[in-house]
Amino acid sequence: MKRRNAIALTEAEQKDFLANGRTIVLCSTDRQGFPHPVAMWYALDPDGTILMTTYAKSQKAMNLRRDSRCSLLLETGSTYAELKGLLIRARATLDPDTEHVLDVLEKVHARGYFGEAPPGGSATLRDAMRGQASKRVALRVRPERVSSWDHRKLGGAY
Repeated sequence: MKRRNAIALTEAEQKDFLANGRTIVLCSTDRQGFPHPVAMWYALDPDGTILMTTYAKSQKAMNLRRDSRCSLLLETGSTYAELKGLLIRARATLDPDTEHVLDVLEKVHARGYFGEAPPGGSATLRDAMRGQASKRVALRVRPERVSSWDHRKLGGAY
């Protein structure tokens, strides 16, 4: 068996790794053709779409309007033997609808990035985020090709 196949994550392992990840690197392409990587908080749709928000006038939003192709990198491990990751090639769509942005912000909030929810639950949270949401877009990143690795599967043999 090729080493690449031996260290690849199964589809179930990929879903679990993505569901439990914290910060993913979104890489778009700038006007001069250079990669533009940024760390992002995210949430997941059941269909595998990765959800994020960003300011509508941000560089990444401008890049993705020009060219929807992007990549995402999620990686852990502090030594070679511990490296585990996903490289997702994808296309992103930008959605300026404030209610959709609020939906994504709620999902991101539910992952615990911002601490406890405010008293009053979801309605209060939406109201608190509405002003910010009106300046943002929802990013929906749909994977097209995934590469993965888990060096722990090598059992110490490199």
